[in-house]
Amino acid sequence: MLKGQCHCGAICYEMTPDTVHHALCHCQDCRRASGAPAVSWGLVAMAGLKVTGEPKVYASSEHGRRHFCGDCGTSLFYTNDVIFPGQIDVQTATLDDPSAVPMQGQIQMAESIAWMRDLNALPAFDRYPGEETEAP
Repeated sequence: MLKGQCHCGAICYEMTPDTVHHALCHCQDCRRASGAPAVSWGLVAMAGLKVTGEPKVYASSEHGRRHFCGDCGTSLFYTNDVIFPGQIDVQTATLDDPSAVPMQGQIQMAESIAWMRDLNALPAFDRYPGEETEAP
């Protein structure tokens, strides 16, 4: 089992590494809910997730529900009983080791921010610029 948590630690979880799908979502809905340019989602069976703590739930669409920490605001899960019955999407960047689940693709590219497509062309730094030199 993989472990993860919200920023403040009030909500912790364990999930199976066996995702149905693991993708980086570029949709506007995910961006607005997270404040990030894209969100990584690992879809697992409900039985493959054990949560400690009580996330708040927000109805972000007719059937979509976003689950987050009511203390620190960390976005954690997404459910949609119409599209993903019996399954739950986990924001895999909240895992203790996000690299443990291989990324399988990117979705909702039609809504991506234009500069997200050219990230490899930008200078990259291992730490904040000025603290260290550019990454190789």
